[in-house]
Amino acid sequence: MGALDDLFSLAGKTALVTGGATGIGRMAATGLAGAGARVLIASRKAEMCETTAREINELGLPGSVEGFAGDVGTEEGCAALAAEVAARTGKLHILMNNAGLTWGKPYGEFPFSAWEKVMRVNVSGLFHLTQLLTPLLEKTATLEDPSRVINVGSVMGTAPIGVGAYSYSASKGAVHHLTKILATELAEKRITVNAIAPGPFQSNMTAFATADAENRDRIGAKTPLGRIGMPDDIAGLMVFLSAKAGAYVTGAIIPVDGGIHVETVKDLF
Repeated sequence: MGALDDLFSLAGKTALVTGGATGIGRMAATGLAGAGARVLIASRKAEMCETTAREINELGLPGSVEGFAGDVGTEEGCAALAAEVAARTGKLHILMNNAGLTWGKPYGEFPFSAWEKVMRVNVSGLFHLTQLLTPLLEKTATLEDPSRVINVGSVMGTAPIGVGAYSYSASKGAVHHLTKILATELAEKRITVNAIAPGPFQSNMTAFATADAENRDRIGAKTPLGRIGMPDDIAGLMVFLSAKAGAYVTGAIIPVDGGIHVETVKDLF
């Protein structure tokens, strides 16, 4: 392989993408398989994961995808998912913590219950699954080629954007901070920990706003770069963070939001 191919190849690597059947998880899984990785995708709906895996495999990419059920919303679910991964592979190089929930209500109507459920999946489940899979990640890690943990945060965890999703925004702020903590703690195990902070992408979670072209164009026009995110925007960033090219990056919160996180008041004066 040439130098550039070597920098971005994931041949021989195994990855787990939680919430990998749809949206950003599917975009990431496609990108990782395109770079040659064996990709495991898991979500609460096994059939959807199996369908997604089959559809990605039909693209004829260098890597492969396999899907199965996995729920990070409970302690037992995390344990079962970690056990399933261990049963399928003796090595894990990449963990993408993508599974997440959101909840939206106006400020005066936002319920107490919307906090516990969102935090349990987006923060507690992310932490516990990473904890359980650390031995498998450590097993493959080297000084020159560390294992990778990539958490999915959000521009809503960086910029003070609530828009009725208070627990979601707070959970993603927690993901960003936890990413930095784990990057510090796992560095000695030769495991990098980074987060991506997406802006608007087409997914089930944002279907209320991105399901049709007119809405996508309207929302995209509000971003500094004038469009919503595309699958290649996620795929390219994931490959970079997972491959040799990203081996010296840890503790970073990388925005992939078209510039929303740096947007300031326009025409103030």
